[in-house]
This record gives sequence, C-alpha cells and structure tokens, in this order.
Amino acid sequence: MKIRTFLPQDFTIQTWSELQPYYDTLVAKEISTKTNFEEFLAQLSELESVVSEDLAWKYIKMTCDTTNKKLEESYIDFVTNIQPNIAPYDDQLNHKIANSEFTFELGEDHAYFIYFRSINNAIKLYREENISIQAELQTLAQKYGSITGSLSVTIDGKELTLQQASNQLKETDRNKRKLAYEIINEKRFTVREELNDLFNQLIEKRHLVATNTGYPNFRDYMHQAMGRFDYSVQDCYDFHDAIAQKVVPLCKSLDISRKASMKLDALRPYDMSVDPENKAPLKPFTDGKDLLEKSIQCLHTVEPQFAENLKIMAEKGFLDLESRLGKAPGGYNYPLAESGIPFIFMNAAGSLRDVETMVHESGHAMHSFLSESLKLNAFKNAPMEVAEVASMAMELISMEGWDAYLKNPEDLKRAKIEQLEGVISTLPWIATIDAYQHWLYTNPKHTNEERTAAWIDIAKRFDTGVADMTGYENFYANSWQKQLHLFEVPFYYIEYGFAQLGAIAIWRNVLKNKKEGLDAYKNMLSLGYTKTIPELYKAGKIEFNFTPEYVGELFDFVWTELEQLKA
Repeated sequence: MKIRTFLPQDFTIQTWSELQPYYDTLVAKEISTKTNFEEFLAQLSELESVVSEDLAWKYIKMTCDTTNKKLEESYIDFVTNIQPNIAPYDDQLNHKIANSEFTFELGEDHAYFIYFRSINNAIKLYREENISIQAELQTLAQKYGSITGSLSVTIDGKELTLQQASNQLKETDRNKRKLAYEIINEKRFTVREELNDLFNQLIEKRHLVATNTGYPNFRDYMHQAMGRFDYSVQDCYDFHDAIAQKVVPLCKSLDISRKASMKLDALRPYDMSVDPENKAPLKPFTDGKDLLEKSIQCLHTVEPQFAENLKIMAEKGFLDLESRLGKAPGGYNYPLAESGIPFIFMNAAGSLRDVETMVHESGHAMHSFLSESLKLNAFKNAPMEVAEVASMAMELISMEGWDAYLKNPEDLKRAKIEQLEGVISTLPWIATIDAYQHWLYTNPKHTNEERTAAWIDIAKRFDTGVADMTGYENFYANSWQKQLHLFEVPFYYIEYGFAQLGAIAIWRNVLKNKKEGLDAYKNMLSLGYTKTIPELYKAGKIEFNFTPEYVGELFDFVWTELEQLKA
C-alpha cells in the first residue's frame, strides 16, 4: 500500500460526508506556482486512487459472491450515494486544471498533454442531469451478473454452472454434446425476456445521456466519452469490412475442414468446440491451485519477472480463479490504484479455454505492474486499444511455456492449434458485436423483434454459413445475450479486434527475436497512457493499422504458423 501524503493513512470511505472535505480542500487550493500545481495534481491523483480502489473492492467482492446481498448493497450504495456526489467535484476540478495558467507549460510534457486532453474531453461531456442517470445505469448493468450468475443446469445428476457445463461441448460423444448444448441454451432462453426488459431500460437511459449531452445517439456520445481521439466511427466500419474480407474466408476454410475431418453430413453448433479428430478434451489443470502453479511456471519461461509478479498476487490473495455457483460470469483483471497490485477474477472449470483466460488476464496484470511507477494515476489508465494488446499478446507469447500445462508433445501441439484457430475465429465475433452495437444505438427506438432481426442479419454477415442451425434458430437469434459487454460496458469490444492485430504483430516480433520483441512489448506497457495510441503501438514496434492489406498480412502469418503446426 502506498504511503499517503494528502489523506490520513488509516482513512477509509464510509460515507460521502467523510470524503467530501478532501474534495473541498482541492477545489479551494490556491495555485500560484508550477510547483503548487504539480502538488495539487499529485494530491488529486492520491484521492482518485483511494476512491477507485474502494469501488474496485466493492465490485470484486460482489462478483465473487452474487448471493450475498450485503456485498451487493455496499456496491449499490457507492454508485448511488457517493459517486453521484463526486461527479460535480470532478467537473469543478477539471475546470480548475483546464483554466490554470500552468496547464499550457506542463502540457509541453507529452504525458501531461494526453492527461489534459482527457480533462478537456470530460468537461465537454459533463452534464449535471446525467449524474443520476449514470448511477441508475450502473445499478441496472449489475443486474446482468445477478441474473446470469444464478443460472445452473443439471447434467448426469450434477448441478453445474453454465461455464462448467460448457466443457461438455468438448466431449467426444456427440449425443452428450448435443444434450449439453440444448440444456445450456434452453436455460439461457428462460431468462430471455428478463434480459430483454433489462436491455430496453439500458438502451433508453443511455440514449437519454447522449441527447442530454447534445449528441444524436449513444454511439456518437460513447465514441467521444471513450476518448477515441485517434480513430473515427468510419474506421470502425472499415475494420468490419476488413474482417469480412480477410478473416471470414479463413474461418470458412476451418469450418469446412472440421466438417470433413469429423466425416459429418451436417456440421452442427454442438460440433464446433470438440476436437475434430474426436480426441478427448485436453485437461491442462485440475483446480485453481494447480492452474496458478502451472501459470507461474509458464510465465517464468516467457519472462521470470512476470512469474514473480503472479506470485506476489497469490501471496496477497488477489486471485479468485475457480467457477462456482453464485459467482458472476466472465473474467477480469482489476487494477488496484493504491495497492499497486491488480486482482484477477475468473471462472476456471479445467478447460484449455481457462488457460487462455488466465494468461490473458495475466497480461493485463503485467501491464499494471509495468506502469505502476508512473507519476500520476491518470498516466496509468491506458486506453483499451492498448490494454488489450497487453493481454492478447500474452496469450500468444505465453505459448512458449504451455508445456507447464501439457507435458505430452502432441497435446501441446493440439493446444497451440486450438489457440491459433481461436485467434482467427474470434475476429468475426468481435466485428459482429461491434457492428451490432452501432445498429442498436443509432436505432434507439427499435422493438425487441427488430433487435432480433438486426442481430440475425449482422451475425450472418460474419458467419461462415457452414454450421447447420436447423431447429436452433431461437438459440441463434438469442445468442447476443451471452455477451456481457453489451449489458455492462457498452462499446467496449472493438478494442479486442484492434488489439488482436497488435498482439499478432507483437508475437511475430518475439518469434523473430525474443529479447527485442519482449523489450518492445514491455516498453509499450510501461508507458501507460503517456502517448497517443499510434505512438504507443510504435513504442511496441507494431502498427496501429486496420486496413485490409495489413489485416491480410497479419493473418497470412497466423495461417502459416497454423499450417506448420498441422504439418
């Protein structure tokens, strides 16, 4: 824990009335010199760190146990009774910074220029009438985890979370896969209307936030609110086109090959996760403890310091890895601004996909460690287009150490093939979700039926059409509801697509020269958000580029690596 210089070391947030005096002090602070100004920014950074970590722990504890109403109430209390009171102060402090005579002088330092750019953006977007709406939106978004986290199914007499049950889709017995697919999707379908109602409320309130701020729709508002200074809405559409042109045909080749390998008359949705040669699912670890030990060993092969960082997180208890009933779905890495050590949350159930999630979140964690020494908290908040490079590149470069999970060379090769096929097949899904969000929020008055029809049209654009969905049309039409991001973090998804391109480029560099490639990767992450996105990519010796030509070049490389593994 950092040594505080502004707040008392033992201060904890209980009520707004106890926190408010620190905001009042900063608002009233006299700034007569550049030194005063820098001291003010440091004090503000400390206050922001205390507040963000308090909220972080409330969110972490709530997602670790969605059945504990006290934890849920604590989180909701923060977002309804504390956060709305902070918002007007944030606006006052932003104006104080923007209007300071020393802002221009400090802004000559590129790190401060990036920070002040974000400050001015926040001023532009601030509307007092949106404070209560945004608090409501946070509370509503939390309901998605409560609804889906409570879902379970019974297979072979065992009660399983949906994450645990999904492992059945890798079983070699086709009837078992079919049964699991139907049970999982039927269970999801039982909450379809509840989630539709929730989403309608989210759409309505998000649109109101946008129009209150002077934007015609929530898409345009979020492009600005997410600080997308370095690319346009049209660039997003161009990215969709590049994926449709260059990646979907590769996915189609994979699906056709799968169908042929399995000797099937019709490839069905429950045939997509099993090994195409009908081999039993890989078992890379047994439980959370085993996953952690093997992950430390894996990261040590890549870079010993990465392994040491993971050990530190384990010693602090900053990991919750195993799937269980009552735990929210998904996985995340949550930076903890005061502790300086992040927290990894996931739902491991013993699959190779869990290994991918673990190394992915470890990449985020290493980003936190590498940028920890930056002067201000704001400097550490890298944009998602960079943060996701940290995690997705780790998925690829960590393959060097995957023998920690799989000792058998054939199993190891099979795992790497699955990973690279996943890299290829993930991009169309990312494009689908992003394109869908563009439609959702530029057509905010749509009905549930129109929403379903739009989903089907967009999904088919990026679908290979090889898998036969006959009889499962309702499941297909409802499949957007499994994407947590649509409910909880709108428009946070295309970043995964941009980052996947960056990750492939990082991996290519590491394969060419491990030391130089890793040094560039670490250099990129250590800069936090002290440079623009293109500059950060350049620091990593990669390009921020999503033209069809560049996308094609990167995926030709992936395809070649995949073919070599299969040879």
